[in-house]
Amino acid sequence: MRALNIILPILLISLFACKSKRYTPLPISAPTLEKGESLFNINNDSAFYYFNLVATSATDSLEVAMAYTYMGIIQAYEGDYYGGQESLLKSLTYLDEHRKEDQECLSSDYHELGNICLNLKNYEAAIGYYYKALQYIKHPNARAIALNSIALTYQKKGEYDQAIDIFKSLLAKSTEKKKEYARALSNYAKTKWLKDSTYPAAPELQYALQIRTDSNDSRGLNASYAHLSDYYSTSMPDSALYYAEKRYEIARQINSPDNEAEALQKLITLSPAKLLRPYFIRYQYLTDSIQTAKNAAKNQFALIRYEAEKNKADNLQLQKDNAQKEIQLIVQWFILVLTILFFISVGIVILLRYRRRRRQLEAASRQAIQEHLLKTSQKVHDVVANGLYRIMTDVQYTESINKDQLVDRIESLYERSRDISYEQPTISNLPFHDRITDLLTSFASDNLRVLIIGNNPMLWAHTNAPVQIEVEHILQELLINMKKHSQAHSVLIKFERQNGLVHIHYTDDGIGLPPQFKYGNGLRNTENRIKKIGGQFTFEHPAKGLKIHISFPTPPSS
Repeated sequence: MRALNIILPILLISLFACKSKRYTPLPISAPTLEKGESLFNINNDSAFYYFNLVATSATDSLEVAMAYTYMGIIQAYEGDYYGGQESLLKSLTYLDEHRKEDQECLSSDYHELGNICLNLKNYEAAIGYYYKALQYIKHPNARAIALNSIALTYQKKGEYDQAIDIFKSLLAKSTEKKKEYARALSNYAKTKWLKDSTYPAAPELQYALQIRTDSNDSRGLNASYAHLSDYYSTSMPDSALYYAEKRYEIARQINSPDNEAEALQKLITLSPAKLLRPYFIRYQYLTDSIQTAKNAAKNQFALIRYEAEKNKADNLQLQKDNAQKEIQLIVQWFILVLTILFFISVGIVILLRYRRRRRQLEAASRQAIQEHLLKTSQKVHDVVANGLYRIMTDVQYTESINKDQLVDRIESLYERSRDISYEQPTISNLPFHDRITDLLTSFASDNLRVLIIGNNPMLWAHTNAPVQIEVEHILQELLINMKKHSQAHSVLIKFERQNGLVHIHYTDDGIGLPPQFKYGNGLRNTENRIKKIGGQFTFEHPAKGLKIHISFPTPPSS
């Protein structure tokens, strides 16, 4: 049986007593609090919403405290004990124990905190809060309920003598009040039996049941049936089962899922096996529903608080924005006019300077092109034309021409003519690994397959532009030689980085190099380029084809 069902009357008594004694609230907050009170125990979600509005917007400290108290009661009733505890402790911060008008609310807060601790099985804390509540309770009925809660906590804690003494005092004071007398008598008899299992509690329990039946006290009947079922569980199982069934009926009648679940637990332990299935199915459904409802309530209360805080912040920001809107609008227009004038002036200046600069660049570009063309034409004349002329002269006037020497001279002239274009290399904007891929794949054809492995941006991340230019020429020279000499059908170029070195492994399936092979100018240039970047290279001569291994260190990034 939930403790909240026992102590809810004291909270309502205290809150409405508090309400009758508090100072007249401010008009802006009073309607909101009244609206929440009108929905309390009818639609608790809506009531919580209005109480939260008071708690976050009212200026009267007692109103704020009452709002938090109501919120704590609602949260605890829905199973959100820790959230309810937080709200009640917040309520206490707005109350002054020396102010008489605050004392009824203090009693409500402390009693509900005791109830929460009782549900959480923190009995010492529960007793402490209940005694604090007693300091401020003046109404006799409310004091009887608080003392009953203290005695029940001692009972659950196993300190039966303290509980029995309190129940005795309640019996003596409530002889003229049937409901209070029946409650104290039933609790007294059960506690005596818990202390001594041989104690004959049946007559007292039955008498309390009769009083509650005569007065149509549904919640009291629920407690009596629970006590009688517990009492007869070992001595008379049939009677225990009868009272468990009666409790189940009354729990459903008062629509109390928690008490219904406790009654089902008892029925499951006492009923014959053939009757267990419907009880078990109902119990499982009920416990799942209760837990789902508790989780939903926690989320709903958190969402209500979040939305209220968000709306409050939005409203404050809106008020601030509205207060500054006219000034900001004037300032914005003034700034806009100045900005337009400024950009028009800057635009005119930039346009004039751009035109002048463009004319200068065009003139400089034309001059540079003319100088480059002149220099290139001189080089072509000196290197190519003169070289060709000498070769033509030798062919014309020499009767016996050594073809190998002629080929070497032509190749030398070819290399010298190629060097003309190397004087001022153009740096492409294309990423280097893409340039390498384009270079290598350009040699592929229907009869030649070029495979590339490991060529990725990370490989070249720390190589500078001069190294990249040399690597590009080295690879180009290797592929030209392959195309001219190897008769290969497949070429594999693998790139990798190890121990601060970049490694390039070239492999083809061509005819390879002859035993007496001598370097031509192309391979000599390639060798010089490799040495220029601090690298090394080696040739391998497998049974078929050729393998070349090149490695060079990675320069530090600039």
